[in-house]
Amino acid sequence: MRIKVNRKLVVIAVLGVSVTGTAAMAVNKSEPAHYENLKVLPKNISSHDLQSIMADDFEDGLGVTCGFCHANAKDGHGLDFVSDAKPEKEITRQMMRMTIGINKKYFKLKHPKVGNPALVVSCTTCHKGQAFPDGGPGNN
Repeated sequence: MRIKVNRKLVVIAVLGVSVTGTAAMAVNKSEPAHYENLKVLPKNISSHDLQSIMADDFEDGLGVTCGFCHANAKDGHGLDFVSDAKPEKEITRQMMRMTIGINKKYFKLKHPKVGNPALVVSCTTCHKGQAFPDGGPGNN
């Protein structure tokens, strides 16, 4: 018994399998993002998680933009995310350690991490969308 095979369907199927396999290999081989000068956040943090923490926790929680903590680049174009030139960056690190400690000690979270929605105390708890909590500089 002879089965008639449509050549176009075979070519399309082979191409589909080839493209899918190539795309899967490309996804698996992608290198994790490498960030310098992370002192509280995990060194192997994904780009998605880092952006989420910066946007949701810091920008929304404090009502600030990146330039609040990050210094301007020396060439005048953009920001220097590695630099520790602005004291706000170290203050932020201290605040992250503080909230992690509070969540661990008082709310018994085993491995609290900044950006985790399970945190009971976060930036927003005190800042409420303001750069400085009530009574701090800039709030009247």
